[in-house]
Amino acid sequence: MNQGKIIIIGATSGIGRALAETLVSEGYFVGITGRRKPLLRELAASRPDRYYISGFDVTAVDTSIEHLEALAAAMGGVDTVIISAGGGDVNESLDFGVEQKMIDLNVRAFTQVADWAFNYFKRRGHGHLAAISSIAGIRGSRQAPAYSATKAYQITYLQGLRQKAHREQADIVITDIRPGFVDTPAAKSPVRFWVAPVPKAARQIYEGLRKRRKVVYITKRWRIIAWIYRWLPSRLHERM
Repeated sequence: MNQGKIIIIGATSGIGRALAETLVSEGYFVGITGRRKPLLRELAASRPDRYYISGFDVTAVDTSIEHLEALAAAMGGVDTVIISAGGGDVNESLDFGVEQKMIDLNVRAFTQVADWAFNYFKRRGHGHLAAISSIAGIRGSRQAPAYSATKAYQITYLQGLRQKAHREQADIVITDIRPGFVDTPAAKSPVRFWVAPVPKAARQIYEGLRKRRKVVYITKRWRIIAWIYRWLPSRLHERM
């Protein structure tokens, strides 16, 4: 396990960065990507023997796969890909520009990276694909319609890839990481509770990955909220 090689898509800040630090502390070699290359260099400087960096915008779908292929080659192959790049905004005014940015990142870019990782692992013969979705993907949200919808897309897409791996007898583990509220700037909901510190979230994600879980709730007690939210009667959900 200590010689594992992992790529984290979106590691300049927040959960992705904390997870990179956790994995390196556990002995992994970690490839980190993001738009803000100076932040990647800053992180890599702490353990240059363990980090590989590739600065690019994952929404630039014409070139992002080239960057991922080059990074994987530089690392001598990878065993795990974690999609941490994602974003969301409260958008009660339904500004389409805001919605479009979330769709580009959480749907288009996510799909391209997930497909690349699945096919890469299929060629390699094994692998582990993980992605950070959200509890918000369980039901629609009046405050952030595109965010909840795009996260629902991710949850369903990961289910499809898990089924595909099983049907094709591919040795590919698919992990869906569903956080509740984590103390990052990305948590923009006006109402927050059970907010997890970033290091705690990263540690629990690591434990879930190590155990090859299919679904990981962050923190663990959010499993309760997920169950309640999923089975909440529609008439009550509409009044929230």
